[in-house]
Amino acid sequence: MNIAKTIRRSALGLAAMGLLSVGAWAQAPAAASSPAAPTAQQRDIRHDRRNIRQDRRDIRSDKRDRRADQRDINHDRRQLARSNARNGVNSRRSQALRHDIRSDRRDRRADTRDIHHDRRNIRQNRREVRHDVRQSRHGR
Repeated sequence: MNIAKTIRRSALGLAAMGLLSVGAWAQAPAAASSPAAPTAQQRDIRHDRRNIRQDRRDIRSDKRDRRADQRDINHDRRQLARSNARNGVNSRRSQALRHDIRSDRRDRRADTRDIHHDRRNIRQNRREVRHDVRQSRHGR
């Protein structure tokens, strides 16, 4: 009887320990793999940071376009000087080159405006990120 009692207590103890360890094991990976749903501020922060990265990409491409337009302007100016010397100032070729220069200048101004707008958007998004970070910290 003494042995049966000891075996029964041991078996119950082992079963309880096994049950508790399986419960702890089941909870640990679930908590680590699936975090709680992000809050509205966290989503806003992620969205604003994504916008900042996109605006930086836009700025780089606009700068490339602006440099290309400036190269075109410089090339057209050299051609215009040669055309003026050969054909005269009012020749059709010179007029076409002046028209090309004007259109390239318009393109360059548009790219410059785009760069300024993108920089303004970056500043605004950075302000929103700071605001959202502060709100999320105050919410804790």
